[in-house]
Amino acid sequence: MRSQHPQFKSSLPPLSLYVHVPWCVQKCPYCDFNSHALQGGIPEELYLQALEADLVHHLPHIWGRTIHTVFIGGGTPSLLSAKVMDRLLSMLRNLLGIGPGIEITMEANPGTVEADKFKAFAASGINRLSLGIQSFNNQQLSVLGRIHRAEEAKTAIEIAQRYFRRINLDLMFALPGQSLQDHAEDLQQALAFGTEHLSLYNLTLEPNTVFAKYPPNDLPEDDLVDEMLEQNIVLTAAQGFEHYEVSAYAKKGAYARHNVNYWQFGDYVGIGPGAHGKISFPDRIVRTVNQRSPQNWLENAPKGDGSHQVEWRELPAEEIPFEFMLNALRLSAGVPAGLFEEHTGLSALIMQKQVQRAIDKKLLEDSPLVYRATDLGWRFLNDLQAIFLD
Repeated sequence: MRSQHPQFKSSLPPLSLYVHVPWCVQKCPYCDFNSHALQGGIPEELYLQALEADLVHHLPHIWGRTIHTVFIGGGTPSLLSAKVMDRLLSMLRNLLGIGPGIEITMEANPGTVEADKFKAFAASGINRLSLGIQSFNNQQLSVLGRIHRAEEAKTAIEIAQRYFRRINLDLMFALPGQSLQDHAEDLQQALAFGTEHLSLYNLTLEPNTVFAKYPPNDLPEDDLVDEMLEQNIVLTAAQGFEHYEVSAYAKKGAYARHNVNYWQFGDYVGIGPGAHGKISFPDRIVRTVNQRSPQNWLENAPKGDGSHQVEWRELPAEEIPFEFMLNALRLSAGVPAGLFEEHTGLSALIMQKQVQRAIDKKLLEDSPLVYRATDLGWRFLNDLQAIFLD
């Protein structure tokens, strides 16, 4: 190990912005995101004021840097009124100088879709939409606790396609009682709409969720899940999709640029309740975390004293290889080897032993030019990533 501290970086990684909207109509039993069922209406005015104060608190640390992408996630951002979304984007442009043409993504759920609202969202500057479809099977939607039905999902996609050229569909698989044919039908329905991007997620029982406490019956066995994964690759490839990240499939040129910045260890400012951030400085990398409780965050962010944050932590050098590889190895193409030193300020020698161990286990390609998982490494990605915890 050459050094225990990052060296001076001549340039900083690309910077993105994440905006968290914490409210949903109801909490899904599988969801471990910081989302909260609505109790009455959204306090939109207070929310906007707190968001602005949260962002202003970050400005001294990112002054002069360009924002490359914006992602408005949740929760359910499409619950916000079109007027408030327009004001939100205006506020971001005023404070950050966000220019035309950058990727601005908003998440939406089919049960909250209105044609006029989508038209207004697009007019405000949202240019990429991510729709949480999850399934086109009503029985599965009921098990997943979704508030929409299959017909609403199809209608939502059709409405979205009137106003947005760039659309992602979220779909889940390995659902309770789901057969290989069931999943094929779900995926083929999603592909039939011709959107540019699909996110296909294996249902997992995350801690502190209803499903973790009360696991659903008849979850598919591992062999069936593997068959579904292979089915994802075959059916999407037949429609011209590239499997460019573990759960992401896109047509050529349609990668989610915001997410790619995460996976390449780029920087991002996180504003809103529970939002996380990563901010690089010439000599250090800092992780930030906001208070999860919407009420606490709403009360504290406007104070401007940082009391809305629960973490502002400099990453020690020994944690950085794992953080870097945790993201980079999710990409099918991996990342250029030089990106580690460029984005961390550390010598690659700090993880030489772990890299060699991963190569010896046939989990990492033996190349001086790229850090990329082998086919075996991608299949056992958790095992590969865990090597860099040492």
